[in-house]
Amino acid sequence: MSETAYQPFKRITRSVPKQVIGEALNKPWADSLIPFTVTVITIAIFASLLEGYLSTVNLGSLAHQFSETAIVVLAMGLVVMVGGIDLSVGSIFALANFVALYLIIALEVPVGGAVVLTVLMGAGLGAVNGLLCGILRMRAFIVTLVTMIIFRGIVSLLLLKFGSELALGAEDTPLWSFLGYGSVLGLPTNTIIFLFLAVGGHVLLTRTRLGAHIIAVGGSRLAARRAGIPAGRIAMGVYVLSGALCALAAVLYASRIGSVSYTTGKHLEILVLTAVILGGVSLGGGRGSIARMVMGALVVMVITNGMVRLGIRGGVTEMATGAILLFAILFDVKWLKHKDKLLNSTFVCPVKLTMPPLPDLTDKNSPYAVNDRLRDVEVIGLDQVDGPEDVILDRAGNLYTGVRQGEILRFLAPDYTRREVFARPGGRPLGLAFDRDDNLITCVAGMGLYGVRPDGEIFKLTDQSRRTWWRLRDDSRILMADDLDIAPDGRIFFSEATVRYALSDWIVDGLEAAGNGKLLCYDPATQKTTTVLQGLLFANGVCLSHDGHSILVVESWGSCVQRHWINGPKKGTTEPFIANLPGFADNINRASDGTYWIAIAGIRSPLWDLTMKSPGFRTRMIKRIPRDEWIFPNLNAGFIAKVDETGQILDVLWDRFATHHPSVTSMREHRGYLYIGGLANNRIGRIKLPAADPTWMGQDSYWGTRPAEASEA
Repeated sequence: MSETAYQPFKRITRSVPKQVIGEALNKPWADSLIPFTVTVITIAIFASLLEGYLSTVNLGSLAHQFSETAIVVLAMGLVVMVGGIDLSVGSIFALANFVALYLIIALEVPVGGAVVLTVLMGAGLGAVNGLLCGILRMRAFIVTLVTMIIFRGIVSLLLLKFGSELALGAEDTPLWSFLGYGSVLGLPTNTIIFLFLAVGGHVLLTRTRLGAHIIAVGGSRLAARRAGIPAGRIAMGVYVLSGALCALAAVLYASRIGSVSYTTGKHLEILVLTAVILGGVSLGGGRGSIARMVMGALVVMVITNGMVRLGIRGGVTEMATGAILLFAILFDVKWLKHKDKLLNSTFVCPVKLTMPPLPDLTDKNSPYAVNDRLRDVEVIGLDQVDGPEDVILDRAGNLYTGVRQGEILRFLAPDYTRREVFARPGGRPLGLAFDRDDNLITCVAGMGLYGVRPDGEIFKLTDQSRRTWWRLRDDSRILMADDLDIAPDGRIFFSEATVRYALSDWIVDGLEAAGNGKLLCYDPATQKTTTVLQGLLFANGVCLSHDGHSILVVESWGSCVQRHWINGPKKGTTEPFIANLPGFADNINRASDGTYWIAIAGIRSPLWDLTMKSPGFRTRMIKRIPRDEWIFPNLNAGFIAKVDETGQILDVLWDRFATHHPSVTSMREHRGYLYIGGLANNRIGRIKLPAADPTWMGQDSYWGTRPAEASEA
């Protein structure tokens, strides 16, 4: 053990109600909670007021009426999500109703052909809106208001000329009757069609690239265009789909009602817009879901139907619908305005963390005494790298590092003047390690654990672990894989620094200090990922002990290193290895003499330790002042420590004035040299180790010396 006695951190559990609120608000279904509650309450109210309201007969009748309106709600909802609005849906519905009946009754077109032609006609009307609003970028409210008037005028003219002809005719084919009054497994045909469309819409929005583009265009058309998304074509396509859906709903309505009228579809646009907004689809676009649209449609339908059954008709029903719409718009505006504020004030939930006394760095007799041993460090790749967080060398002496641009760079031995891109894994590469077959295994932030074969081919190992069942937040997705090491049997132990914050917000995890980190294990034999340790204070560096019996894992915010036994009599137990470092440790790696190198990325300060004792202060700081004025852990100065198998500090290498390597996050010993990386650096360092074994390299330590290489050495 190190000289400093281990003092377990005194942690106070975070506020459970506050944590639950923050986690719930961050869930995708949070916006659906209020529409769902309103739906349940509305149904309960009318069920209590109307006898037999939930009877099979009444529910069947509601299903017939609901499905056609709900399909139009889907049409309007998709348009709103893409950042538009379509006030012509009622007119398209009325015109499609007329066209369907005219094709079947007057022209005697087969039902199947009439349905296809009607839907195509609706898509064409939607294309008119799409061309004007999506491609020409005219204001959707004005454009669709005008087309609503035009389409409604066309309906009026057609009714004047052909209305009597349609009134005297009728269609009674089996397919037409099935569309209007048929059922499957007790569900009306139009309900089956609606459910199919709803499921398809959900898959479209949540599982396809087109759905992601729709949400992106609705969120910010300018940003979508800059990202290479054809915003105009996407918007036009949604308007075309909207017109087709309205026409399909009109066909189902025509098959059930079988008549045309001047009032068909009248005020339908107000009804469905109310349902869309009440369902939590933002008027600003980019936010919403099919489930919320359905819930909004259900609320509006239940209210209007219930008021009719209660004998409330005419203007009162319209006034109620208008009041609901006003309430929905007001709620939408206020919810959007205050949700992020509420989330920011509840999601980050700091806890009290009492750190052990800070070791004295000014005492010359201290094992951490400041020196300037890194003053004469040799510089590699100056201004050719941006944030080389980890460094590693292969058997041939080539140097590898991951950079901020998402690339793994390789500097070729022996002089390291030639640089090439070895691989682009698609995210920010952090920890690096070579396996037995010389595959480069890397932790990729936001993606998980990946490998790169010697020829540069990239392959995925794992991006998910088992979910912690008692957590409201789904922590199965590996959010921030950080560092790794590989056991002799091929198992890969790697850290997930935090399960709550992405790479862009990793520093916030330090202000929370709630133990959100994990040590995970991926077993290639079973291809399963299991949680070995959790509750770690920013799990970071990982290193297999020289004897292979234990794993050393760094807790950066805890300024400590834990030892977890994976073999031997202590298997499954964890004990402190170093309890009180003067700074925030990062990576840890083997040294040639049976010891270990530890990178210290920044130095603790009395102010930081004091701040960690006051979760209330940190909460107020996060809420009230700009992010760039927060008290952060000092990550612009650090050092490298050498420790023995018991955690005793043997040596330290400082950059006293923080000019050569201001933030040391990694180091790797290879053939008598120490190679140094840093998250904030624009270079890789190399320093000669006079007492080190000039033939030792990491691969030999793990996998043994190969015969050919032994002869070369």
